Amino acid sequence: MSDFTADFCDDHSEKVTVLGPGYHNYGGAPMCQGEVVTIKLDKNNADLVALLRDEDGTGKVVVVDVDREYYAVVGENLMKFARKNNYSGIVVNGYIRDTFQIKDIPVALFALGTCPRKSIPVTAGERDITLSFGGAEFKPGDYVYGDTDGVIVAAEKIV
Repeated sequence: MSDFTADFCDDHSEKVTVLGPGYHNYGGAPMCQGEVVTIKLDKNNADLVALLRDEDGTGKVVVVDVDREYYAVVGENLMKFARKNNYSGIVVNGYIRDTFQIKDIPVALFALGTCPRKSIPVTAGERDITLSFGGAEFKPGDYVYGDTDGVIVAAEKIV
């Protein structure tokens, strides 16, 4: 990605929505861009594991909405799956863990914060649905751009 989110906001303000404050990049890649793949989780990340482990992520960013209880849904193992399958980044409306281990994995990982605990109960997630959080709406097929200034979403590819 040669342009930055600030440039997109300046040049295409009518086309982008900015994800609200509080999301930080914990991954080893300083930027990401790609087509949105959405998943909503309810107390368990098994569906996210399968997505990152089993599907080609070339040109994609996974956007994850969580029920917002205090537990982590992404850590070292999922970041390794994301890297292996070429995902550009992950945006989590929730928490992550293993920050020491994931800081060197070259995938961007934006999240609200960290938590050492993972969720155990097995529940099903929902794929390819519209997600709304942080003042932004993410639809499957939209495009996400993230860097050190923040995360933006657009209905179509800008670059």
